[in-house]
Amino acid sequence: MTKTELTRENIENAKAWPFQEARALAKRVSNVPEEKPIVFETGYGPSGLPHIGTFGEVARTTMVRRAFEILTGRPTRLISFSDDMDGMRKIPANVPNQEKLEEYLQKPLSRVPDPFGSNYSFAEVNNLKLRAFLDQFGFDYEFISATDAYTSGMFDDMLVRMLEKFDDVMEIILPTIGQERRKTYSPFLPISPTSGRVLYVPMLERNVSAGTIVFEDENGEKIESKITGGNVKLQWKADWAGRWFALGVDYEMSGEDLTESTKLSNRIVKALGGKPPAGFNYQLFLDDKGEKISKSKGNGLTIEEWLRYASPESLSLYMYQAPRKAKKLHFDIIPKTADEYWSFVSRYEPGEPAKAIENPAWHIHEGTPPSVTPPVSFSLLLNIVNASGTSDPDVLRGFVEKYRPDATDEEMAAMAPMIEYALHYFDDFVKPKKQYRAPTDQERAALEMLIGILASADPEAGEDVFQTAVFDAGKAQAYENIRDWFTGLYEVTFGQSEGPRMGPFIKIFGPKETAEMLRAGLNR
Repeated sequence: MTKTELTRENIENAKAWPFQEARALAKRVSNVPEEKPIVFETGYGPSGLPHIGTFGEVARTTMVRRAFEILTGRPTRLISFSDDMDGMRKIPANVPNQEKLEEYLQKPLSRVPDPFGSNYSFAEVNNLKLRAFLDQFGFDYEFISATDAYTSGMFDDMLVRMLEKFDDVMEIILPTIGQERRKTYSPFLPISPTSGRVLYVPMLERNVSAGTIVFEDENGEKIESKITGGNVKLQWKADWAGRWFALGVDYEMSGEDLTESTKLSNRIVKALGGKPPAGFNYQLFLDDKGEKISKSKGNGLTIEEWLRYASPESLSLYMYQAPRKAKKLHFDIIPKTADEYWSFVSRYEPGEPAKAIENPAWHIHEGTPPSVTPPVSFSLLLNIVNASGTSDPDVLRGFVEKYRPDATDEEMAAMAPMIEYALHYFDDFVKPKKQYRAPTDQERAALEMLIGILASADPEAGEDVFQTAVFDAGKAQAYENIRDWFTGLYEVTFGQSEGPRMGPFIKIFGPKETAEMLRAGLNR
């Protein structure tokens, strides 16, 4: 599809949220030299298996980044940062061989062995999974791990500055924590030279000129240690601020649960002499019970799970929509999102720039969405898989070709991945939940009438004709609420309380084939 030719007026008046963010960021960096790249960052805690929310941060940040580039023409960088030097506070509930991880509690995640048995660390495995997906999707990013940043010297200047401003930082943080914790709190967390654990201990002495701290090790010995070279890491709130300061971060978004941490980290950056990044707090995802999803609980979707049932582009659409609204992130939202994605693509008009830039497809594909869409929706294809009982892609393509004989080779090719997604989704979620029931007398009479109509119907008739036949069969039985007729039809025939729009379904499946399916439902 031809790339949309945007005017300056289109760009400056765009209402899509990535452009609103880009305009706010442009004001923040107006005094930054034009040749200096503007730094975007996303953070990742590899304490559990890669979480789909991490992808959401990268996808959303990339949308703002591209909008900013178009708005300003300035160079940018995107850093994906992994806090893999954080101590493992608890063993994730969703990993194997948990007993073998007990001895590694409080050790940096980059020093914890992979519970799945590879030769990598726990953090490396999760980092690799994250990067593999980001690479697969084509994100343009720079990956930095905290372990590398602390041990390579990348953070040395920032750590020295943090030591110089120790009292100022403590003055900011201490009022926000409890009395007991204040007694031992320090922004610096030394790594024990004897046990290798991350220690939450007070600083006994500080030597700014030497760049050292003194603390009591787990065995009671007093240790003087350099703060550089990976000998310490910063505690959470100071760490986030220190990262912003060291990397010169200009933009980072985060979950609404970090709103107060964001405010605190902003103050710390200012104390260090830096400028806090722009960004916004998005709402968190909810599971099927309305509870917030958690990496450690494993109650959400993983990246791999979404991609088993739908395309990366559909996931990107899910992340684009209403970022400030708490949304359900569970398997049952996937078919709807998959169809919404193709709906936006089909409505994309490159010749109308003002509308095109507001279309989510523009942001997902950076201005060049696909020019070809599949001939049927995911939901309809899923219903054909359901009704036909076949897992043969060629048979399913045959149904679609009969329904859409004018479909081009390109349109059929666009549908090919969708067939695989539909088969997976049906096998994993639809088939196990099927619960057929016997029809009531009223339902049986309506079904018998519909079977008679369809058995002699012209296969070339339009879907409206078939839809009317279904309504007529229900009306003939004097249903007070016609929805009750459709619910009965679906439960008797499909084994579920909801189903396809029957006109298009009968057209694609065939009237005689549908009549046989309805008869099988009656005889079941």
